Order: sequence, then structure tokens, then C-alpha cells
Amino acid sequence: MGRTDFASLLIHRDREVVFAALTSSDALLSWLPPKGMHGRFERFDLRSGGSYRLVLTYEEASDSPGKSSADSDVSEVRIPRVDPGERVVQEIEFESDDPSFRGTMLMEWRLRTVDGGTVVEVEASEVPDGIRARDHAEGITSSLANLSAYLEP
Repeated sequence: MGRTDFASLLIHRDREVVFAALTSSDALLSWLPPKGMHGRFERFDLRSGGSYRLVLTYEEASDSPGKSSADSDVSEVRIPRVDPGERVVQEIEFESDDPSFRGTMLMEWRLRTVDGGTVVEVEASEVPDGIRARDHAEGITSSLANLSAYLEP
């Protein structure tokens, strides 16, 4: 492990509105699953020291086999830090029998106010070797596009 992936996007909304979308279970389920997936929380407590368990299911499993089963990715997410209005730090572990998906990926969502809105920056470090860089970039970019569509209908 050791790879770091990064993406960012300008959202034309105030930082408080964007932060609310990063921390609300209903909002997250609307925009976080990348294209071709839908999600559900088995548990949700997004606060400093909290955690959640997320199941992402592929709409077409034949195109993208999951890490946890033929059609899903299950992750256990610990929240070491939430700085209201500024950032959310997550430690993500994927459930998988494949050792290439094991380990703890650190994902940080940062918000920065700029003219015209809020820049959302996503940095994922210690990305498991089994997650191809191209696939991860597509997934993060898709989630950011979904967030934009959710907040800027």
C-alpha cells in the first residue's frame, strides 16, 4: 500500500450547505455511491469518534465484481475527526477475502471557501493495492459529480 489519490471540485454553494451534505446519512446515500451503484447504511454515527458501516451494491455485478461479494463493497468506516464546516476524516476498511483489498485507507474530505462557492478536496491515502488507480479516480470523480448534482439541481 501507499498510493495516494486526490480529486477536487468547485461546488457553487456555501460551505455550510456542502458540509451538511458530507455529514447527513440521507444526503450521503443520495450522492456518495458512484455511478452504477446504490448504497445503504447498516449503522451510522458520523461524528468525531463515531463510525458507520456502508454497503455499496453494483446495479450490474457482471461489469464490476465487488470487493466483498459478487455485487457489493462493504466497508467499516471509523471517524477519527470531524471539524465542523471544514473537514471529515475517515478510516476505511473493506471487507474482503482478497488480501489486496485489506488495510486501512485514510480518506479526508476538506472544504475551502472560494469566490463562487466551495472547493471540495478529497484525498485518499494508503489506498489498498487491489483498488486500481483508474477505477478509484472514476469512483471519486463520480461521487463528486453526484454531490454537485445533489447540491446544484
